[in-house]
Amino acid sequence: MQIIAMLTMLIDHVGYIFFPYEMGWRIVGRIAFPIYCYALVQGHIHTKSTPKYLLRLLLIAVIAQVPYNMALDPGGWNVVFTLLLSAIVLVILDKLPSLWFGIPLVLLAVYMMDTLPLDYNAYGLLLVLVFRYARSYYLILAHFLLNGFYLFYSGWLVQMYSIMPTLVIAVFPAAWTYLERRRLPRWVWWSFYPGHLAILAAIKILNTQEWVNIQWRTLFML
Repeated sequence: MQIIAMLTMLIDHVGYIFFPYEMGWRIVGRIAFPIYCYALVQGHIHTKSTPKYLLRLLLIAVIAQVPYNMALDPGGWNVVFTLLLSAIVLVILDKLPSLWFGIPLVLLAVYMMDTLPLDYNAYGLLLVLVFRYARSYYLILAHFLLNGFYLFYSGWLVQMYSIMPTLVIAVFPAAWTYLERRRLPRWVWWSFYPGHLAILAAIKILNTQEWVNIQWRTLFML
């Protein structure tokens, strides 16, 4: 599971940076985020220390921010901030006597996350809530309705492909449980996001510098 999430995220980001007009990269990349949302929910449920879990997310988000700005979005906040805020909402919801009391909290969080320049915005929180509270075929239905809403709300057609890992999680739980057992060392899982962004940012800068050098050489040859 972790390897699938990491590889598909890498493919997505390579396509976004270097092949922006080739949608195949982005379609494959849609597999990654649902897996990370599912992993966040599992981490929330099974963590031995919620404060340490949240602190770890905060550290990864802070470390990844500059590489994210350099590689993907100069003015945005990386997706780990989205996951961190989603995890905080889950913690608060667990402390309420009823989920109904959490509706105002979720609405406030949705508004705030759609206002801030977060990667995936409120969609990230809503998908995390889907993985936390929906089960079996209701999980597929909830994810499909969420994607359908964003298709009409923001024309997010490519995100419809993100339902693929959800189908596996809901329909073939045994296969997914088997994949979950194939865990990487924790430092690899935690460091991959900021690490791969730093590498992509460096390659992007080098390519840009090479393009500038070519333009200068062409200019002087005229």
